[in-house]
Amino acid sequence: MTNKLPEKPAGAGVEDAVAPSGQTRCGFVAIIGAPNAGKSTLVNALVGAKVSIVSRKVQTTRMPVRGISMSGDSQLVFIDTPGIFAPRRRLDRAMVESAWSGVGDADIVALIVDAARGVDEDVERILGKLKVTNAQLVLLLNKVDRVRDKAELLELASGLNEVVPFERVFMVSALNNSGVEDFRTYLADVVPPGPWHYPEDDISDIPLRLLAAEITRERIYHLLHDELPYSISVETSDWKQLKDGSVRIEQTIYVERDSQKKIVLGKGGSAIKQVSSEARKELQGVIETPVHLFIFVKVREGWGNDPARYQDLGLNFPKD
Repeated sequence: MTNKLPEKPAGAGVEDAVAPSGQTRCGFVAIIGAPNAGKSTLVNALVGAKVSIVSRKVQTTRMPVRGISMSGDSQLVFIDTPGIFAPRRRLDRAMVESAWSGVGDADIVALIVDAARGVDEDVERILGKLKVTNAQLVLLLNKVDRVRDKAELLELASGLNEVVPFERVFMVSALNNSGVEDFRTYLADVVPPGPWHYPEDDISDIPLRLLAAEITRERIYHLLHDELPYSISVETSDWKQLKDGSVRIEQTIYVERDSQKKIVLGKGGSAIKQVSSEARKELQGVIETPVHLFIFVKVREGWGNDPARYQDLGLNFPKD
């Protein structure tokens, strides 16, 4: 498996995935949960490479991201979904709708619950909808290393199973990679028989241009977590392979107000320089080639109500 994410040629898909002779398996596994339950961290750990951005800021993931992992003759396609919560704005509604669409595409639905936080209104809301799903259900209690009294974990798992019957329960710490391999091995054994949907060395179906934008957005949240609302957008506007083998990338960060633009730029451009430096280094590790990254910041008022922006994010535009 490689960490490199090559651009897919037009038309690449199932017909390009050549599996060896013998009994092969392939299944789609939707990872759902409340915001900040650890979904993206878990998917990255399962894949063994970064395919989804991670941030302390809630609702960081905006669209379903597919991470692909091989385990023996089984191909596991993990769908990292946006956190499910009570939506207030149009963008919130689009993200929650997107999360539930990922459930509809899955053979197995894995509910991940922050064991340290327990059951809150968001988890209760998810459990209510899972009662009517036909997919196989699995429960993951994440961040178990933060719970001192392990008896509390058993009590939490038992209470959740009383509401919705889960096929299996796993205790994991995605950040520390604890219990992750047991979960992956289980999935490899239970996903349905069938041909692989992706080439063996693929680890994600997200285009590089979009992944690059997501990495920059992650760096913004990491640096400006307490100062900036999460309603910003990053677009990769240009991607050129240069003669020396390096890549020149241009991106635009869109904010909704001038005050937000000043925060992103920072005093004397200090913040945007740090974001650019950190994003460039991470991108170089992903595509394994030198990167020249140029970032611009623009104000686009009301972008959260612009249907074109939703299309760019891979989201449906909710109607009022």
